[in-house]
Amino acid sequence: MTPAPRTLTEAATDTAGVIALLERGRTLATPGLRSAVARLAPPMDTVAAYHFGWIDAQGRPAAGDGGKAVRPALALLSAEAAGAAPETGVPGAVAVELVHNFSLLHDDLMDGDEQRRHRDTVWKVHGPAQAILVGDALFALAGEVLLEPGTAEAARAARRLTLASRKLIDGQAQDISYEHREKVTVAECLEMEGNKTGALLACASSIGAVLGGADDAAADALEAYGYHLGLAFQAVDDLLGIWGDPEATGKRTWSDLRQRKKSLPVVAALAGGGPASRRLAELLAADAAKSQREFEDFSEEEFAARAALIEEAGGREWTAQEARRRHATALEALEGVDMPAGVRERFAALADFVVVREG
Repeated sequence: MTPAPRTLTEAATDTAGVIALLERGRTLATPGLRSAVARLAPPMDTVAAYHFGWIDAQGRPAAGDGGKAVRPALALLSAEAAGAAPETGVPGAVAVELVHNFSLLHDDLMDGDEQRRHRDTVWKVHGPAQAILVGDALFALAGEVLLEPGTAEAARAARRLTLASRKLIDGQAQDISYEHREKVTVAECLEMEGNKTGALLACASSIGAVLGGADDAAADALEAYGYHLGLAFQAVDDLLGIWGDPEATGKRTWSDLRQRKKSLPVVAALAGGGPASRRLAELLAADAAKSQREFEDFSEEEFAARAALIEEAGGREWTAQEARRRHATALEALEGVDMPAGVRERFAALADFVVVREG
């Protein structure tokens, strides 16, 4: 019988263990990522290497921040959940990370983000055309890497990755369309974030198990864990997008407000119905009528005022609670998988880490 899932108040996040798990994912996936990138024609290989933090803008070797490596860690851990060696999940880890970085390259350009991981984004350094081309190339490489073994398990994994990729793109399209809509419901926002973030984390959480020979029932349960973990992850990200410390996030203050994003705190605040909610709705409606240049000229105080209204209307607290709800649901999904106790504990520790992170 599987143990009951832990709650955040009961679980002390094993930070050292999670960091080791993330580092294992990064260590085992990086050679495959470098090998895949080396297949690209110049200058795409160099541009991709810059994006991954392997070189600086002048092409010199660098030890840049390559991201948290949550997805590779999940892919390797899911292989162990199926009773396979973690290395079995490496092709899945590499493929998922390639798709994730494809989305980052395109998202940065579409959102106009000039900073990622505390340095200039690819489109800022190498231009929009290279950001698009390299993103497309990473997406193509993901399928190439995953299908190379030519096994039935690889084909099953590729189908799951293809579906997750399509949902991720659906989510990005929804996100952009919501920026220009006056009203977005909480349900619509959750659907968008489930596509944009949940789908790929769901795939990462199951792809190693599929490569390790797990049946569809076990893979589906692991996907459910990853999907709800993704929604928890995104809820925290939405909080950081408004109230995060730029030193920790690598983005500007009030980042999501500057981009007019209809993120969970904003949508939940607008649904509140009180005086702060109505005042926020008035301000956002007026903002929508302004040009981007006018909007970018806003003072820090104007963004701070909008953030204060979101908090007063309950958007900040609701989003924090939603992160906790999704965290609990993710852990409940693990009950559907027979796996070693140590593997289950590491899945739980990763979930804790996602919800309590600061950047």
